[in-house]
This record gives sequence, structure tokens and C-alpha cells, in this order.
Amino acid sequence: MQVDSFGRTTLRNSAAERLRTSHSGYLIEEAIERHLASALKRSPSEETLEFFGPPKQVVVVRTVSLPGGGAVAFADDISERHRLDAMRTDFVANISHELKTPVGAMAVLADALTGEDDSEMVQRLVGRMVFEAERAARTIDDLLQLTEIELGSVIDAVPLDAVALLSAAADRVRHSASERSVEIRLVDRAEPVTVVGEPRQLASALGNLVENAVKYSEVGGRVDLAVDGDGDGVAFTVTDDGVGIPQRDVERIFERFYRVDKARSRGTGGTGLGLAIVRHVATNHGGEVEVTSAEGEGSTFVLRIPHGTPAADVDGVESSLEEVEST
Repeated sequence: MQVDSFGRTTLRNSAAERLRTSHSGYLIEEAIERHLASALKRSPSEETLEFFGPPKQVVVVRTVSLPGGGAVAFADDISERHRLDAMRTDFVANISHELKTPVGAMAVLADALTGEDDSEMVQRLVGRMVFEAERAARTIDDLLQLTEIELGSVIDAVPLDAVALLSAAADRVRHSASERSVEIRLVDRAEPVTVVGEPRQLASALGNLVENAVKYSEVGGRVDLAVDGDGDGVAFTVTDDGVGIPQRDVERIFERFYRVDKARSRGTGGTGLGLAIVRHVATNHGGEVEVTSAEGEGSTFVLRIPHGTPAADVDGVESSLEEVEST
């Protein structure tokens, strides 16, 4: 927005016009007029305005005095940059914490081993060191996997047996499920269902969903798995009768490192990256992931992958599954 030496508007672009109809437009307009008055007195200024929304908005108002008289005001909406900066800051803080905790624990345990003669105590300390080392390795592996998935779209998508994919994901966690007496049930289907996708990404997404369902089930609980296919695509459903998710947290559970119950999550050994991986896999495949949950009653996650194809290429499906199961 530009004004002459008398403060009369001489130029106002379309973005400035839209301010008049925006939720925060009145306050931004007021700030522009205030700073223009200062700039007309040869005192350029700048101010950052934050509006908590929703959605949150951050606008920088800056004014410049013109050589021939008059002034120009710029209103720069930096909301997206501000959000990304906050995400970077949170990411660095979170990953530092996630790696510092097991590394620090290993240092303490190694120090405790020094001069220890009791073989039983040595075995316990070494076992704990192995646990902490594996915890750090899981965090790094999940980070690398998430980065790889984030950087690329779906590559080498092939037809896959959807039921076999979900069954393989269940098989990978059956041991941990049996230790807590959690039953995993896969709903049988009379006909095959084919999903077209990248084998490793889909295997990772389903593995994380089933692992989470088992992890947050109560002892003696049950996890139900189902696959449904129609003309629009394939839906993988994972349902548990576990602790559930408070409504206030449902919108945030797909953020990296976000945990509903930090104390419980650390006890179960999660990295806080699993659901972020699921969301990115869904996005890469043009699909979506949905969740419905009630605290204390359990959760249902549905991963939808669009554009399923007829299950005709049996050889292609079987060879693709063999590749997934071998990883």
C-alpha cells in the first residue's frame, strides 16, 4: 500500500484489498495506518503481528519512506515460514532428546560396570545396555525410513495381495502380542483383494499400525484386522480395544515424535515416528489414514489406498510379496 505526502492512498494491490475481508484484516489495517503515519515523518518502522486463529497467522508490517514524499507499507504473511521454523525447532529438540536419553543411559550403565565382580549384576547391566542401544538404533532406523518416504513419491508401484500384506504385518508382532496375551484376528475373505503400491512402504505402514495396536492394548486384549476392496480402492482396518486416544490428541498423533502418554510410550519402547510414517505412506499413494477413538475403549485406524486393480496378475502379486517378506 502506498500513500502520498498527505497520507492519501495512491496504490493498493489486490492482496491489500483482500485484507479488508480477512478475519485479522482490521487489526492489520490499523497497524499499517499507524506505521505509515510514522514513515511520513521519516521514521520507517516494522512490527510482527501474531493472531492465534485458528488458523494461526503471523504477519510482518513494514513501512518505508519515499524520497519524493509519501511512504509505502508492506504486509508480509509469514505464517507458513513461521510454522516450518517451529517444526524444525521441535524436530531438533525431539531428536536430541530421543538419542540423548539412551546414549546417556548407556554411559551410566558402562560406568556401573567398571569394577563390578558380581556376574549376575554384570549380566543385568549388559542386558540393559543392549536394550538402550537397540532403542537408539530403532530411532535412527525410523528417522531414515521416514526421510526416505518423505523425499519421494510412490516408485515402482506393483500389484500386491492386500490380505497377505496385512497378515505378514501381523506375523511380525505375534511374539510380542503373545507375551501380553493379546489376540490378533484377521478377518477371512472369500475372494482376493489386490492393492497397487510400493511394497516396502505399504509393509512399513501396516507394520506400524498393527504394532501400535498391540502395544497399546491391555493385557488379554484383542486386535482385529480387516481388508475391504471396491472400485475406489482398498481399505486396511486395524482395531484394538486398548487404552484409546483422548479427543484433544487425535489431530496430533500423526506428528513426528508426538506422544499421547509420554510415560507409557517410553515404557513400550516407541520412537513416536510410526504414525508419521503411516501418514506419509498414505500421502505418497494418494490415499489417507483415518482414526476414530474413545479414551479407555480402543481405537480404529483405516488406511485407504485408492485405485485398486483386479487380482489377475497372480505371479506379479506373489513375487512382490516374496520381496516384502524377505526384508
